[in-house]
Amino acid sequence: MLKLPKSSKQHLIIFTRYPEPGKTKTRLIPALGTLGAANLQREMTEYTIFQVRELQKVTAISVEVRFAGGDLQLMQDWLGLGLVYQPQGEGDLGSRMARSLFDAFESGAEKVMIIGTDCPGVNAQILATAFEQLQAFELVLGPAIDGGYYLIGLRQPIPELFVNIEWGTAQVFQKTVEIAHLLNLSPVYLPTLADVDRPEDLPIWEQTLEGEMRS
Repeated sequence: MLKLPKSSKQHLIIFTRYPEPGKTKTRLIPALGTLGAANLQREMTEYTIFQVRELQKVTAISVEVRFAGGDLQLMQDWLGLGLVYQPQGEGDLGSRMARSLFDAFESGAEKVMIIGTDCPGVNAQILATAFEQLQAFELVLGPAIDGGYYLIGLRQPIPELFVNIEWGTAQVFQKTVEIAHLLNLSPVYLPTLADVDRPEDLPIWEQTLEGEMRS
């Protein structure tokens, strides 16, 4: 069972994949090759972790990495020993997210968010805003331009939000909102951001890096 620090009521779960060439960022392989696509996955995950570390400087949150591919040793060698790692486990994305939320609340968290590593616009400020919104709202969603979402935050496990959804399609966000309304939940929305999944998305990542160099 996941062990959270007693003081940590805010918990952030990062979903990522070990950057093994040929098995990650596959839609970018035609543009970058297997190694280039894996390197992008590596860089984007490290960028996300950096933003989370920035948030931890000002806000008390515990952090957990849920990984697919690789193993615990490979993840620790890559991202260090200072993080909690858990395999995502079996099932579709919805069941894996629902399980990670359930585990976090079972472990004593009161506000839990899940993010991926595909959206470079997810910075410390966005994350801080999301946790603030969870004070007043039961559900926080960060819509992605492609019709999915880059962040979901809850104050209790609501498994219904993760079933009967075709993950990876342009209807994920809208379907989630519809389910929320059926459950009488009042979602609050973060700014709409862009994922980096396809060759035409690569300028988004390049602009992020340029912005980091200037700052």
